[in-house]
Amino acid sequence: MDPENDAYGQLLRDHVDGEAGREILERDDGLVSVAPPPDRYFAEREEWSPREQTAIERAEGRVLDVGCGAGRVGRALDTEVVGIDVSPGAVAVSRERGVDAREVDVTETTQLAGEFDTVVMFGNTFGLVGTRERAPRVLDALAQVTTDDARILADTRDPHATDDAVHREYHNLNRRRGRLPGALRVRSRYETTATPWFDLLTVSPDELREVLAPSPWDLREVVASDERGSYVAELRKS
Repeated sequence: MDPENDAYGQLLRDHVDGEAGREILERDDGLVSVAPPPDRYFAEREEWSPREQTAIERAEGRVLDVGCGAGRVGRALDTEVVGIDVSPGAVAVSRERGVDAREVDVTETTQLAGEFDTVVMFGNTFGLVGTRERAPRVLDALAQVTTDDARILADTRDPHATDDAVHREYHNLNRRRGRLPGALRVRSRYETTATPWFDLLTVSPDELREVLAPSPWDLREVVASDERGSYVAELRKS
């Protein structure tokens, strides 16, 4: 990502400096929302959501943290962790906090040396598969850099677990466009900086199985979930 578009990285830097405001999330149907405070990107393990605290117990061996942000996963584990993020600001903050972070897109993980035993995709970062069409490319890249018995701990959200009419209409718009209902087209804004538009996918467990079907991965188990529809799934190679 070009540093001049790195709204997320600027947010993290300002938080470290004690000057952070709030991130704004914009969706392509015109919906604009204020994100929760950035403290969550810096949370210690005991402050994580219950579903993440449950799921992280399954992380073992050498770990790849996808969308590492401020490096909270790398700081929480007593094992080798490599974090990747497309935000140069996030990578810089992670490194300052003692995490081995690289500016690498999830589709380009094959450039990383060595194999990983666990892939962690927390903070809804399973959504970085992007779209139903892009997902096999991402999942194949992760398969190439992991061991035969590796697992992915994939955090996502069931988009159907809502009664909000605005969200349900967006799901219908996606169906008309030939997209999965929970396919989001979004961008992040912070002060005068905005990221490029990008795709973020949310899926129910059944839709997750559909997305995984062309890939080397299967849904092994829903490890933990909450009443808002968010859940962590464990994926294993077919």
